[in-house]
Amino acid sequence: MASTSLSQKSALAPNKVRKEARKFLSAPGLIFLVIVTQVPFAIAIYFSFTNWNLLRPNSRGFLGWDRMWRNFRRILANPDFYTVLWNTVYLTISIVIVTFLVGLLFALLLNRPFLGRGVARTLLISPFLIMPVAAAVLWKNVLLDPSFGLSAYLLKLVGINNFYLIEAFPMLSIIGIVSWQWTPFVMLILLAGLQSLPESTIEAARIDGASGIPMFRYIILPHLRRFIEIALLLETIFILNVFGVIFVTTTGGPGIRTTNLPYQIFLEAFSRWNVGRASAYGIFAVILANIVVVIFLQVLRNQNQEAAA
Repeated sequence: MASTSLSQKSALAPNKVRKEARKFLSAPGLIFLVIVTQVPFAIAIYFSFTNWNLLRPNSRGFLGWDRMWRNFRRILANPDFYTVLWNTVYLTISIVIVTFLVGLLFALLLNRPFLGRGVARTLLISPFLIMPVAAAVLWKNVLLDPSFGLSAYLLKLVGINNFYLIEAFPMLSIIGIVSWQWTPFVMLILLAGLQSLPESTIEAARIDGASGIPMFRYIILPHLRRFIEIALLLETIFILNVFGVIFVTTTGGPGIRTTNLPYQIFLEAFSRWNVGRASAYGIFAVILANIVVVIFLQVLRNQNQEAAA
């Protein structure tokens, strides 16, 4: 009995050592993650309870317990805040829907063998490799310019009087530019999902008479569900932070019709120099992002429970 218990302890010892080693090796990464994410967030929370304005260096102090919520109360009492909040939600949802539909279409097309498929994949991926500011400059000055842009030439061909598309449709222009850049991201993830679908499953479905829409609905779409969840969750988090395209194309205008929360934070911090209120807007942006992620994860959890049942 003593020898058995000794052998069990000796067998458990390497597992304990490996667990301790994993904790030790992951500690630097966790510390770095805390430093680059949670420390700036804590500083932003502190500044949101101050009235610090860069034009008034002595205004950096804490507002006091009786006035600490002043920045938040002023933001909530401002009707422009709800317009900015709606712009953020509308922009995010519209871009996610457009990129999902177009990305799924491209993924289905690229999953079929045809001549020049490698070249087509490279060309379709390239928009995602362009920096957002560079993409916005390209669209504003080359494609949508009312004087010598591609849009002016195409409108002239169909007999429509030339007009500035960004000025006439500012929000739709931003949705189009950002969707053009993020569609390859969704396409790549869905294409990876399509290529992971076993060919034997497709052949068995074809033998059973499935093709076209039934094949897509009952075979392809259920298989892609995990990949769709990953693509939409990651894209939503990034789209909530769109800034460069708005800064280059519309600068939040006309008025505040295209101003989202990240651009409003920029205006408060670097146009009005109000760091305290900009930090309060940042807290609202973090809250909105967490609400979206929690809702998304709850929907996924419900779907997984239904599938398990």
